[in-house]
Amino acid sequence: MTAIDTVVCVHGFWSHWTGMYLIKRRLEKEYGFRARLFSYRSVRGTLDENAIALSRFIHDQGVEGAHVVGHSLGGVLALRMLANDPDSLPGRVVCLGSPLTGSRAADILSEQVWAEEIIGHSLPSGVIHRAASEWASHLCEEREIGVIAGTVPLGVGRLFAKFKEDNDGTIAVSETRLEGAKDHLVLPVSHKGMLVSTDVADQTGSFLKRGEFLRES
Repeated sequence: MTAIDTVVCVHGFWSHWTGMYLIKRRLEKEYGFRARLFSYRSVRGTLDENAIALSRFIHDQGVEGAHVVGHSLGGVLALRMLANDPDSLPGRVVCLGSPLTGSRAADILSEQVWAEEIIGHSLPSGVIHRAASEWASHLCEEREIGVIAGTVPLGVGRLFAKFKEDNDGTIAVSETRLEGAKDHLVLPVSHKGMLVSTDVADQTGSFLKRGEFLRES
């Protein structure tokens, strides 16, 4: 892969572009990337509408290639964009705590009548009804995709899902798996803690540079 110096950071569900700011700064200061923050309507917009907006945002950067880093639903959105856009620019993808095989917490939340309005449209179509593992695995044949999962169980997901396995408080480690992904790494961070973790940012930078995460010899 030719050198790509542009990275687009995509926030997660119920979030805002500011949530990715610390990762953006570290990728710029320590790894020399030109990072951009993308914001989308995680509740009101559909997954495909947001995927179109992300594709346009990347093409508007005027570059020949761009990496994408997505937190939680942002990682699912990045994969949806690639699956829908045959003209997507080359670049690696890092998914941070993304529910790629679905989400037990989201499933349980969706069963609550009162939660319909706050769940919105993107989460059901990309996580609840059909997970990324059902429509995005083929991307691994043409794109280097890395995934980081967390094991510190602090998050709102604990209120809905009684996890009996390693999890980050919102997403279980097993829910972050994507068959064919180039690399998968588990770190001691919570779901929201990923956004402020230097280790997560450094591992992300490593994957974007080399196509693999750092590991001790």
